[in-house]
Amino acid sequence: MSRAKLPLRWIRELAEPYLRGYPPQLQRSGGLQGYWFLRLPSRPPPRKSVQISLSLARSRGLRGSQDQIGFFVGYLIRAQEYALLNPQPPECLVFAFVHPVGGSTHRRLVARPGSLLRSTFDYIRWLTHRPPRFAFYPDKLPAMVRHLSMRDWPQKKYQHYSRNFFIETLAWLVRSGLVRKFLAEPNLSRI
Repeated sequence: MSRAKLPLRWIRELAEPYLRGYPPQLQRSGGLQGYWFLRLPSRPPPRKSVQISLSLARSRGLRGSQDQIGFFVGYLIRAQEYALLNPQPPECLVFAFVHPVGGSTHRRLVARPGSLLRSTFDYIRWLTHRPPRFAFYPDKLPAMVRHLSMRDWPQKKYQHYSRNFFIETLAWLVRSGLVRKFLAEPNLSRI
């Protein structure tokens, strides 16, 4: 998939009405291409921002030791870093995340029984009956993820079909209340 044939800027513009309050950060390197939509911290980040290594991705979008929550909207280009998804790249990919995995905020919002992401996942799975359905990974960065291979799509239709997938997926995240509930989260803790 070539960036010249499939620009990324339109993703930011498409997602903005769904993810208001989550400033986008471009991701063009590694196995992901698209945007991280991060909830603005309610307090300033630490002075020194340190590159981190994520359990599934090496990302330039998530940094430092302060907890971060939000969404990724874009493409999965390389399968190696995301083998648990059994991907067939290129793929459209949307996921909700809490970083760092295993931190106190992650345990509270993702890993615990009855957590926000577990209950949201259960609600969305109950409402959706056709693939691709959301998947839930309580111990991974993409905690609640929906993805779809583009291999069988004509290249001329990549942007059109991707747009439809992103709109449908983002609408589920809004309808479930997750977008609003992430914004309402109290101060995130520093790990």
